[in-house]
Amino acid sequence: MKNMTRVAGGKDDFQLVTHLTLAGSQYEIGKALTEEARRLGWSPMPIDPVVGRARRTWFERHWPQHHARMDGAAAVLGLDPDQDDLVLDDQGYIPAGHGCSALWIPPSAATDGHGRVGRNYDFFPTTTSELMGSEPQPGELPMASRPYVITTVPDEGLSSTVLTMSALDGCMDGINSAGLAVMLLVADFETAEPPAAFAPQVGVNSVQLPRFLIDTCENVDQAKQALLGAKQYDHGMPLHYLVADAHGQAFVWEHGRDGGEHIVEFGDGPLCVTNHLLHRHPDPMNLPEDTGSSFASYSRLRTLYERSKGATMSAGDLRESLRAVAQPEEAAVPFRTLWSTVFDTADRTLSTRFYLGEGGRYSEELVFPAR
Repeated sequence: MKNMTRVAGGKDDFQLVTHLTLAGSQYEIGKALTEEARRLGWSPMPIDPVVGRARRTWFERHWPQHHARMDGAAAVLGLDPDQDDLVLDDQGYIPAGHGCSALWIPPSAATDGHGRVGRNYDFFPTTTSELMGSEPQPGELPMASRPYVITTVPDEGLSSTVLTMSALDGCMDGINSAGLAVMLLVADFETAEPPAAFAPQVGVNSVQLPRFLIDTCENVDQAKQALLGAKQYDHGMPLHYLVADAHGQAFVWEHGRDGGEHIVEFGDGPLCVTNHLLHRHPDPMNLPEDTGSSFASYSRLRTLYERSKGATMSAGDLRESLRAVAQPEEAAVPFRTLWSTVFDTADRTLSTRFYLGEGGRYSEELVFPAR
């Protein structure tokens, strides 16, 4: 079953948001995702057959849901699913990269006992050409102007709802039917480098990683084990991830500058995340001053921490905290808060309002269950 609807924005707004609902086997879901990716201009890229074979083997062993969806992609493309010289996933339709702020409120700190995560998704409101310093091409749209909300209801396993601006086989935000919520944020603006290449490697890329967890894990303990056992790679933009579950647990996953893996936890209290490595600056009361290259990461985290420490917060309080660190239109940094999301891990819902244009115009808040 496939259903596609426009849920926010229009042709005269900055964002036009599509909600894609897919049900059936993972193979059938993979076919539907590939049909939509092809409509958006995606096509499979060549790859070294040795790497291609190793990628398929890794997915089959560690992420069988994704492997089955790749078989569906092969059917749509008329290709042998065991073909090693083409990449049948990595279904990106615009470049990735992100700012953002996030705040986890555990059940013990919530007025109604519901664990919630709130996040602002901050990004450039420009075209790829403009970001690269040239004039936009005729008809070229801003990179983040066509986000997708994707709800998948497989015949077996966890259903989920995810939000993405750049890849149909990955996501920026997501929650599954077990109440596991995952979101990505830039981890270290100050050391980010332009990518040398976008060639897929063995394992999960930085945008696929949230979807990998949402497909395969039901709680924080399972997510930690999955991350410690998974091969991961990025394209020069280091990211970190806030992971929370319906049992009141949460952590941040990040890689150090030396490649080391870090699980950052904050006990049974709120957990604030912006765009610097938490394992290097674990004390929110002792953060450096911001520089021109930190994009107010430290001050945003201070604001979130001050608003949440020792407090019992309602869903409304969480939304107010997100507004307090949203990107102002008059700011020197050329970002906009393109959506604000609240995940309710008890209700298994993702609630979002989308940026529609200058003057602080946003859609009404839309609620999407993980089914």
